[in-house]
Amino acid sequence: MQSNKKVTKFENKVYDLCKKVPKGKVTTYKTLANKLGTKAYRAVGQALRNNPYAPNVPCHRVISSSGKIGGFMGKNNVNSKDVKRKIALLKKEKIVIKNNKIEKKYNYKFKK
Repeated sequence: MQSNKKVTKFENKVYDLCKKVPKGKVTTYKTLANKLGTKAYRAVGQALRNNPYAPNVPCHRVISSSGKIGGFMGKNNVNSKDVKRKIALLKKEKIVIKNNKIEKKYNYKFKK
């Protein structure tokens, strides 16, 4: 991974974990945070918002705990160009989105 941006240890942990989510699966900000041993869900979101390694770190595979699409590249409006791009990336991976939500069957289960 190469970037001009200074990346923190925490951000690197988020990115390393996010890379484990395979195509066709999603995870949540909360799941990533819990797996990292923290409740800093928003910090996970901020790390992904500033992801300098996309698409190698597939932050588009991270959604909200409610199953909603969530934000992408700092945008939260479902009608924004960026969130539409996230939706397109997920659909390309055969993830079905209904009413801006993703069914739990697409959730990735991390190994313990």
